[in-house]
Amino acid sequence: MSCRFQSKQNIVALGGVNDPQRPGSVTVQTRRFIARAVIDRALQALSSIILAMFLIAPASAQVESDDTVLIDQWQGFWLGQSIGNWTGLITEMDKVGGQGRQGDFYTRLNWGGLDEPAIWSDQPSDISRTINFILRRPGETWGADDDTDIEYMYLWTMHRLGKAKLTPHEIKEAWLRHIYDEKKPTPFGVDESGYQNYLWVSNQAAHALMLEGILPPQTSAPSNNPHGDMIDAQLTTEIFGLLAPGRTDVALDLAYLPVRTAGDGDAVLAAEFYIVLHALAAEYPRGPVTTEAVFDLAQAARKHLPEGSTPALMFDFIRARYDAGFSWEETRDALYLRYQVKQRDGYSVTQRGLYCNGCFASGINFAASLVSLFYGGGDLKETIKIATLCGWDSDNPAATWGGLLGFMMGRNEIERLFGETLSDNFDIHRTRKGFAEDGIDTFGNMAKMAMTVSRTVNNEYLTSPE
Repeated sequence: MSCRFQSKQNIVALGGVNDPQRPGSVTVQTRRFIARAVIDRALQALSSIILAMFLIAPASAQVESDDTVLIDQWQGFWLGQSIGNWTGLITEMDKVGGQGRQGDFYTRLNWGGLDEPAIWSDQPSDISRTINFILRRPGETWGADDDTDIEYMYLWTMHRLGKAKLTPHEIKEAWLRHIYDEKKPTPFGVDESGYQNYLWVSNQAAHALMLEGILPPQTSAPSNNPHGDMIDAQLTTEIFGLLAPGRTDVALDLAYLPVRTAGDGDAVLAAEFYIVLHALAAEYPRGPVTTEAVFDLAQAARKHLPEGSTPALMFDFIRARYDAGFSWEETRDALYLRYQVKQRDGYSVTQRGLYCNGCFASGINFAASLVSLFYGGGDLKETIKIATLCGWDSDNPAATWGGLLGFMMGRNEIERLFGETLSDNFDIHRTRKGFAEDGIDTFGNMAKMAMTVSRTVNNEYLTSPE
């Protein structure tokens, strides 16, 4: 709070040394009386200012806390997620282990250097030839991607329907309304599996099942969808944690069907870990995030993972490596050896002989995400850097932690960190369809939508008896 005070009052001019014997002169006693009166008035004015600061400032700060701060935080979520998403896309699937170039993992020395081709190409990324932050300035637009568009779709649908929890039919209706059918022409051309619709693996299978009339959670059941243990659920549902600050039970209930639209087994546990972590972080005071806060929140979310489960054992393995002082590169190499080569802790994806050794799997990407979270230590830039360089589906953890830390910091702090004003525009029609304003939205409007939905959650859940 800044305070500017200007006092206008009559000034008594004493006009130099006065002779007490001259007619009209002011006596020393009178001068002292006048001076004392001026001082008293000044002290009274100062007291009034101090009193006003204590009585008025808290009320103003409370209004800001309830409105301006939350808007700043929600904009920080979308901005941080977009920065992480697009930066991570540069290196997506460049390094997945195995023989040859794809098994020669990046290190911190590669930051700022040349990008190498992904496993499906012989050319570097068309997003950037070098590995560095992707930023959109005023006048430019952030494009949606699969790390942001499904969350946007859920938020939009909840806002449009005015309700907190979506039914299986409402989820299906949203997916069919806003996602292109890959069997029909789309604006995005074709890929190896049909017309491009920006869905892959389990999400694509779930969408195809919905077109046949099958509803969640059967869209992820192993008998219907063989890809339920892939990464999809954990990159589409983090937002439900932020919609129920501090109430992990409510967040998990909101996300129950969205998670199980495409996730099964350990992939559900990984997605729920992220949701719990976001719900806990939503109560963190806005501002820079400390390393201590990161570990406190992560350890609290770890309690949701059943003892002996693969995600729990992954968490403990990586945390132990961090505590032992290994570098993030050493820990990343160790988790590759432990899980993709030796198949420890119940992680058996490798033996299934999947494309790129299951590089899209939930487990290996969950483990990699913990490397960037722990070693990033609450520093947004460092966290995104490590996630981008760590390997596998690198845009997923970069987007997840960009959104989490972005919410905790707020948009203003992100822009201060990067030293410039960044774009507010978001194009959901880059990947999806059927939204207002030809798909062009703003982070400010998206923040207001989220706040409205969060109030609906509060009305439906938090004001009723548990």
